[in-house]
Amino acid sequence: MKKVAPVNRCQATPRFPSKEAQIKQFWDDNDFGYIKKIVDDGWYPLCTPKTQNGSLLSCVDNTRSCYAKNLFLRVPDFEDHSKLRGRFDTEHFGSPGQIGGHCNLDKELLKKHSNHFSELQSWYGELREFTALKADPFVTSSCDVVIEGRAYLMKMDAGINMFHHFCDFVNLYITQHLINDFSSNITIVMWDMSNMRYVDFFEDTWAAFSDRPLARLNHWSRKKVCFREVVFTLPPRMIRGFFYNMPVIPDTHGSRLMRSFSQHILHRLGIKQKGPLKTGKVRVTILDRKSVHRNIVNQEELVEALREDPSYEVQLVVYNHTLTFVQQLEITHNSDIFIGMHGAGLTHLLFLPDWATIFEVCNCEDKHCYEDLANLRGVHYVTWVNYSRLKKHNEVLHPSLKTYHPKFCDYSFEKAEFVRLVKKAHLYVRNHEKFKFEEALHDEL
Repeated sequence: MKKVAPVNRCQATPRFPSKEAQIKQFWDDNDFGYIKKIVDDGWYPLCTPKTQNGSLLSCVDNTRSCYAKNLFLRVPDFEDHSKLRGRFDTEHFGSPGQIGGHCNLDKELLKKHSNHFSELQSWYGELREFTALKADPFVTSSCDVVIEGRAYLMKMDAGINMFHHFCDFVNLYITQHLINDFSSNITIVMWDMSNMRYVDFFEDTWAAFSDRPLARLNHWSRKKVCFREVVFTLPPRMIRGFFYNMPVIPDTHGSRLMRSFSQHILHRLGIKQKGPLKTGKVRVTILDRKSVHRNIVNQEELVEALREDPSYEVQLVVYNHTLTFVQQLEITHNSDIFIGMHGAGLTHLLFLPDWATIFEVCNCEDKHCYEDLANLRGVHYVTWVNYSRLKKHNEVLHPSLKTYHPKFCDYSFEKAEFVRLVKKAHLYVRNHEKFKFEEALHDEL
């Protein structure tokens, strides 16, 4: 049997002169063309070696990502509690001598790449006083700690929120494409200028990138740390970055880049696809939020309605500390229809099989967040449309706006309409060419 290849799909829109132009723009902005544009623009040599084995620093446009050799870093005193630093405080790097290398610095060129000076948009704040050292610290034995091999420095978004944290992982993956390096024999360093605890609900994911435990700057408090080879990764909230702050070309579907990221994570973490089921049933997973807001009041009624239909194999799941993240991914990847309320948990759609449908029961008037993400990943998206067939419960005021807000309440849904939308998703899954291909393959085996 011929295997079905992934393709970009789109519907022509008046904004573009042709369907081909629309697909090209999607590839440029939302697919591997995004990487190609950075690579084609090139790396700017900000500090060039003074000797054959000297230091160097090169960055892409606006210091969004950088590559360095023989980098010197003076780590601040994290035990000095009189200085309360934020995670991305750049004050320590506001004076010369804190970060540098034995190289010839082009200070004016560095300044030209300062336009995106912001915590999670570039590395300019940390590199603005990069110092051309008079002597090579590796030669003069000025290093307290030497990190051999390649290290990746990462500024991270919220580790308790899957949507935001996966901005970190996606941009790490894209950075690896920039330098063509997918080795897991690397050191990943969390760039955190604070002593605050970083809670990471998705720490299992690091095993997809590195065989070593995650390091933090405060592990080397007051030390002079020297890196043989270091990569400053693309930050998670760049201007017109990938995933976060990224406008998706309208009416397009299926980024090969996002699909390859999904496959990379699943492969490295050993997540296997076990479906479609030989019973012919479609696997339906319903995510129970168990949160303060956006719960489904009549959830039990809706679940039972689906279980009465022999076409479905239904499971209700709670993704919390009782399941490791790898276990969560195994459930998600082996779902044909994934159902949940608006919230970061829907980021799991990245790891659904290609034929799957994500059903965001209510988008809470945040219309494009997970629809865009589903279109990027290339999975079908369904959401509630007829608001006369739902009811709000337990409404409270938005803490800052002081008005009622669709994200700050619970909901109940009309059973018949809910079942109709799931049937719509079921029909899509059953008719998907990849589902039929895998189903036939399972029958042969």
